[in-house]
Amino acid sequence: MITSKLTAKGQTTIPLPVRQALRLRAGDEISYSIEGDGVTLRKGPDTGAKAPFETFNEWDSDADRIAYRDL
Repeated sequence: MITSKLTAKGQTTIPLPVRQALRLRAGDEISYSIEGDGVTLRKGPDTGAKAPFETFNEWDSDADRIAYRDL
């Protein structure tokens, strides 16, 4: 059995073997299902949404930063 501790703020770290098994990465959503006195944790649905500015990465070069730095 894999365990982790709960902090005073109600936070915990998901242990590495669990993150690997679910292929979790930073920013992924997690869903919980309460079943009696237990909980099932699953990787949430992939919404396909990107980080807000990831779409604009084609304008993120050194040349772009120099060209637009005074704007």
